[in-house]
Amino acid sequence: MSEQQNLDPENTIVFDIDTTDPATSGKVVIRLRPDLAPEHVARIKELVREGFYDGTPFHRVIEGFMAQGGDPTGTGMGGSDKPNLKAEFTDAPHRRGVASMARAMDPDSANSQFFICTADCPFLDGQYTVWGEVVEGMEVIDALPKGEPVPNPGRIVKAQVLADIDNATG
Repeated sequence: MSEQQNLDPENTIVFDIDTTDPATSGKVVIRLRPDLAPEHVARIKELVREGFYDGTPFHRVIEGFMAQGGDPTGTGMGGSDKPNLKAEFTDAPHRRGVASMARAMDPDSANSQFFICTADCPFLDGQYTVWGEVVEGMEVIDALPKGEPVPNPGRIVKAQVLADIDNATG
């Protein structure tokens, strides 16, 4: 990972993503932003460490907008069994590569679903909780199959906190 030396391993997650095409599948590295959303970052890391995201699809992928995942049912209606989170809205911009929490109409309804912006989306600013940013692998996100819902979705094969990968490999 080219930027690995500049990353805090405890605040970095790695998604191994299957885009359904071996040529475009690969790793996505996300720098977490506990300075912006400490409760959301804690939840994301908790779910990653529990294996919650492993095998989950990117069920809603809109060209030039975003890729949404984190729902084990793949319907857009599912989540974890943990309580919803209170919004941690900031003035952080929703630029290409930003990871933010999906939610229902209630601002305090984020749970496990998230989206990664594939373009700058300033109309989302201040309305969704930004919790990270892709630092490597946006080409993998760009290659995900598109749709609402996606007929044959790409999936997170495995999600890991970088610190846990380092510990496992010595």
